[in-house]
Amino acid sequence: MNKVLSALVFLPAMLFVVTGLRWLVDPAGVAPEFGLVLGEGLGLSSQVGDMSGFFLTLGICMLVALVTGRRTWYYPPALLLLLTAIGRVIAWLLHDAALAPQIGVEVLVALILLVASRRLAREA
Repeated sequence: MNKVLSALVFLPAMLFVVTGLRWLVDPAGVAPEFGLVLGEGLGLSSQVGDMSGFFLTLGICMLVALVTGRRTWYYPPALLLLLTAIGRVIAWLLHDAALAPQIGVEVLVALILLVASRRLAREA
């Protein structure tokens, strides 16, 4: 069971790292996948910096959690994903945004991380 759980952490971690790297090297290719029009100037800098930082932090924290077995590394990506999901709901409720289908993946991966923090951690 722990091998399956490790794979359920590893696979999205790699996806997040790849997505973060894509924001760094090919923002024009990845932006449409998020429903974004690539900005210019400061807007482009914000998109590339914020999105690459977000996804690289998610993936790196998840990989560090798996490698070190330290429970604390599971919490930052879980928190980022849950806050993102909450932000999506607020955008939908208050700002007439579409409710993004990615919210399901964000909540699911966050729950997997919380379970993994209990089952896979070798130390606190």
